[in-house]
Amino acid sequence: MSQSSKTLSFDDLALSPEILKSVKENGYEQPSPIQEASIPPILAGKDVLGQAQTGTGKTAAFALPILSNLDMKAKHVQVLVLTPTRELAIQVAEAFQSYARHIEGFHVLPIYGGQSYDIQLKQLKRGVQVVVGTPGRVMDHMRRKTLKLEALSTLVLDEADEMLRMGFIDDVDWILSHTPKDRQIALFSATMPKEVKKVAVNHLHNPVDIKIETKTSTATNIRQRYWMVSGLKKLEALTRVLEVEDFDGVLIFVRTKMATEELAEKLQARGFSAEALNGDMVQKQRERLVAKLKNGSIDILIGTDVVARGLDVERISHVINYDIPYDTESYVHRIGRTGRAGRSGDAILFISRREQRMLRMIEKATNSPIEPMNIPTVSDINDNRMLRFKNQINETLAAKDLSIYQQLVDEFENETDFDPKLIAAALAYMIHGDKGMLLVETKGEKHERNKPIKSNEFDRDSDSGRSHSRQQRSASNEFIDPTPIPLNDHPDIVMERFQVSVGREQGVKPSNIVGMICNEAELEREYIGQIDIYDQVATVDLPADMPKEIMDILWNGRLCGRKSEIQKVGGGAKGKSRKNSDDYQPSKPKRVNRRNAKAGSATKSKGKAKSFGKAKRKPKK
Repeated sequence: MSQSSKTLSFDDLALSPEILKSVKENGYEQPSPIQEASIPPILAGKDVLGQAQTGTGKTAAFALPILSNLDMKAKHVQVLVLTPTRELAIQVAEAFQSYARHIEGFHVLPIYGGQSYDIQLKQLKRGVQVVVGTPGRVMDHMRRKTLKLEALSTLVLDEADEMLRMGFIDDVDWILSHTPKDRQIALFSATMPKEVKKVAVNHLHNPVDIKIETKTSTATNIRQRYWMVSGLKKLEALTRVLEVEDFDGVLIFVRTKMATEELAEKLQARGFSAEALNGDMVQKQRERLVAKLKNGSIDILIGTDVVARGLDVERISHVINYDIPYDTESYVHRIGRTGRAGRSGDAILFISRREQRMLRMIEKATNSPIEPMNIPTVSDINDNRMLRFKNQINETLAAKDLSIYQQLVDEFENETDFDPKLIAAALAYMIHGDKGMLLVETKGEKHERNKPIKSNEFDRDSDSGRSHSRQQRSASNEFIDPTPIPLNDHPDIVMERFQVSVGREQGVKPSNIVGMICNEAELEREYIGQIDIYDQVATVDLPADMPKEIMDILWNGRLCGRKSEIQKVGGGAKGKSRKNSDDYQPSKPKRVNRRNAKAGSATKSKGKAKSFGKAKRKPKK
């Protein structure tokens, strides 16, 4: 399907009045190419095969027409959206909720591994129109009969190529085969490998084929940096940035109106000249604040994407993404507020470890690198404070009439015989008070400077299904080696070898094991070690002292349609199986080197063996 030459507005797309109202409140002015091409056929009930990069507005492309078509009298699940990760599931669910703010009685439920089943079951029983979930947890609910899809009208596959890369494509195929034949399907993918195309051929009916060429770019005169916020709180990180950066005007982006006010208050309490800019303000208030930023009455504005659209203030030298944007287009719009009229600008992005994937997507879509930012230390901040104080003294000496103050100092010196240097120091102390001008480094405060995020060494060749970093070995009979292999990147972490109850004969792949552990235990891929695949079992090296609650969750995790039944190699089993008997001897495995694997999945771990994973739900009984 070719892109239309005529520029359309959202009013031209036949969306429902409630959805149009939300679109305008979100500040969307005109549909992106993928939205313009996808909304009409989805509204018409047709299947869609869309190819566009992440960050081009795909979520709105399917969410807006789906919400316009919802039957709000029905309380059963009408829409299922499959996503490869829990982060994307939450993000998509939040987008649905935002767009449906004017639809009374609307309910959306994200379901994913690591969250309590009780929470999900309660909401499913209450009734939801839209479910957004990861394939593993969706399959689990379908098998338990707690997610009923007999009346499903629309199914969306979001980032299908990513699901293929993570080893979920067979699960997706199973889910599709257990849905009504007459349901509508919208499949979106950044690339179209043959496995994804096969799913489309098998399950989509005469789809409208859409391919969008991405032309997103950022100005070359904007320096882009990111700060990996791990352990150090965002507010402290922001305060340090503002302390050491040489800025003129700053625009800080957050996601919600409430966050604009909260952050403005906290920065004001720390002595910064900051104001909130949000959608609750009338136009005159907004114009007054922008005028204050222009004339230097305030230095910092905190706003959302909506209110900052079209903001043009030459004085803005820095754009800080306090909250990462949902898509690359928003990122480009945000940082475009600086570096205007040929001037240089700075863009700083705060990200957590679970958001690393979005960072790579932004770099890929904009074709511009975002460099790591060194964390300002206490020494950096103190040096900067002293320099600013010296500059203040210089400016005051050069521009102000000091005769009366000089006379006072002379008189005080004659009366007390104090050294003029001591008098000057006392005056400086009076300015800064008991709090002092310099920060004191607290005991144990050693913030490691950021390291560049390495490229994902776990990326697979879509055609071969093999990892670039893996070595395949021939099979022969041998006992399972219980000795784990240390992680190259974290040699201080004690590892243990665990065994799962599926192997080569069940079709398990390393990506299945990694995906299950990342999604169920919230463990980063960089802490998953060696994976060995035998005929009927597989082993994986994980950090020692994994909490019992996490192991209970992983025991029930699904691999190739079966429980993983994970247990320590050589340790006591939680359940009985023939694989646990003393005379069970699996064949020599297909060995997969996972020691150096790194990627951007969610984690609660902080690098110490005993802190890996966090129980999110009660174990299944």
